[in-house]
Amino acid sequence: MSVLAGTPDEKERLMLVLVIGGSGSGKSEYAEQRCMEFSRGKKLYIAAMQPSDEESIVRVARHREMRNGRGFDTLECYTHLEEAVIPPCDTVLLECLSNLLANEMFSPAGRQDAAQAVSAITEGVKRLAKLACHVVVVTNQVFSDGVIYTPETEVYRQCLAKINREIAEIADEVVEAVHGIPVRLKENF
Repeated sequence: MSVLAGTPDEKERLMLVLVIGGSGSGKSEYAEQRCMEFSRGKKLYIAAMQPSDEESIVRVARHREMRNGRGFDTLECYTHLEEAVIPPCDTVLLECLSNLLANEMFSPAGRQDAAQAVSAITEGVKRLAKLACHVVVVTNQVFSDGVIYTPETEVYRQCLAKINREIAEIADEVVEAVHGIPVRLKENF
């Protein structure tokens, strides 16, 4: 419930929105639309998916096409979100926490320490919320498939769950995209 201090319209609210959903759920489309609704000026898309194979290259191209003409500048940030140099902007879209965590835990440029990765990512999101008027964060729902995973993957899932919980706790709005339908889980406005 924060207010943008020092502006002509003291009733303009700062927003932190968490959008969660499974693969193909419509979470990215919803998050981009939410950013467009804020329309306070400059928009920044922080891309965390590091294109490393044909599938990821295709996904990155699809997401760029979705954003085409919507006024987003793009910052590729695969690790160390808390250190990212953020240009002045009004609205930030971070996509997505699951890629950022995987990069932090499993890539040579990351931390590889699970606890440090969780802390750095949550602090990075909090920093974004201080730098921009509106922040929309996308994350994946990977917790309800009932599959038994390797110990390494289970640590990753537990870390993502912790990050999601911490961001949901401080978010003004939490939305789950289900088959293209946004389901509001939390509204603090």
